[in-house]
Amino acid sequence: MTQSMILLQTGGHAVSLYLIQVAYLVATALFIFSLKWMSDPKTARKGVIAGVGAMLLAVIGTLVNPDVVNYTSIAIAVVIGTAIGVPLSWVPLTAVPQRTALSHAFGGLAAGLVGTAKYYLWLHEGPEQLTAFRMTAITVEIILGFLTFTGSLMAAGKLQELRWIPQRPVTYKGQNVINLFLLAVAIACGVALILYPAWSTLFPIIIGLSLLFGILLIIPIGGADMPTVISLLNSYAGLSAVAMGFVLDNKLLITAGALDGSSGFILSVIMCRAMNRSFTNVLFGAFGQVQATSAAIEKKNVKTETIEGASQILEQAQLVVIIPGYGMAVAQAQHLVRELYEQLNKRGIDVKFAIHPVAGRMPGHMNVLLAEAEIPYDRLVEMDSINPEMPQADVALVIGANDVVNPAARHDKGSPIFGMPIIDADRARTCFAIKRTMNPGFAGIENELYYADRTYMLFGDAKAVVGSLAKQLSGGGGIH
Repeated sequence: MTQSMILLQTGGHAVSLYLIQVAYLVATALFIFSLKWMSDPKTARKGVIAGVGAMLLAVIGTLVNPDVVNYTSIAIAVVIGTAIGVPLSWVPLTAVPQRTALSHAFGGLAAGLVGTAKYYLWLHEGPEQLTAFRMTAITVEIILGFLTFTGSLMAAGKLQELRWIPQRPVTYKGQNVINLFLLAVAIACGVALILYPAWSTLFPIIIGLSLLFGILLIIPIGGADMPTVISLLNSYAGLSAVAMGFVLDNKLLITAGALDGSSGFILSVIMCRAMNRSFTNVLFGAFGQVQATSAAIEKKNVKTETIEGASQILEQAQLVVIIPGYGMAVAQAQHLVRELYEQLNKRGIDVKFAIHPVAGRMPGHMNVLLAEAEIPYDRLVEMDSINPEMPQADVALVIGANDVVNPAARHDKGSPIFGMPIIDADRARTCFAIKRTMNPGFAGIENELYYADRTYMLFGDAKAVVGSLAKQLSGGGGIH
């Protein structure tokens, strides 16, 4: 009877493991399809559902694992995670970039803590448990996990414009050398720990150096580079998850982390190309430092226009290109932009939205905001496609964009944005630029576009100005 029960339990255990592997396999396929479908607006909703379904299968598959020994701890963790996660889901779209950075921070912290727990667990069971393979995976996991944690927190702080975390790059002499030295020491300690796993005093040193490196890696990077930094941190979080998968012997975690890491890396490459810059320049170039304003620009004056005057010119246009930027996000003006689009559309005016790859504070920031306002997706045109049309545009309406429309990128070799592809707003027949002040953008330089002969400034909050333009076009008048 006892032997039969043992055989039954063994058989049940085998069936459970088989079903778990099937669930993991289906989840892996859904993750892949999710990425594929989310690359197209027509299938993006299906991609989100597939991703949610994959994660649900992964969680269920893990929970039914017979090797789980303490469901109480899991339940407590779920309650704590829900208490933190639900309020974070209520952030406005303008705060999505920092919300994304916080997600990366939590992912990195989770990987680092799991690696720490497994190291001390195996050390307690006996140093022979800490094989070279396991120690390599743990070392990679804690270095990437903890530097992603502090780096992402710093990125979120910069994006949130916290007073004690300056948005501008913080640099000092020999900064890059010090940063690389800290990383090298952490890696050297990791190699020593791989060779001699019982040297447990090295473990907290690696953690401390990784946490410090994450902070020092981000503080010299300016706000203009935050979209690339966020996607790069996403890649680091994915790679730490891959290492965690090897530590836990979880194939799905390895696959999901690899998808996350590779997609984040590819996106970073795309964004670096969009700025005509390299990874090393983004990470070590301190882009975004305040530059001296050229005397040639200082001598010029900007021209302003009234709401009535701008509305009259817009009414007579055949092609209007709207160029959104972070100012639109801050003012939460996207819904009034939609009203302006509808008013122009009623008059038979062709309206297109020019989207720069790094406009805003995260990849696809403008696409998300305009989609929320239900702007037809076929009206959104990428930079490379819209630039050939700019000379035929009657009006270019710049809403809070700055560095991505600065003509200095084409000719000023001394500019920090030299060589960065821009949207050619200055080549439209008339350009209206909406800004609250003449303060420079995140690159810290004056925008030559504002002083161009065909550019007129519309000073004020983007929401108020766009709303007044829409009201004026509808016949209701507006602000001056």
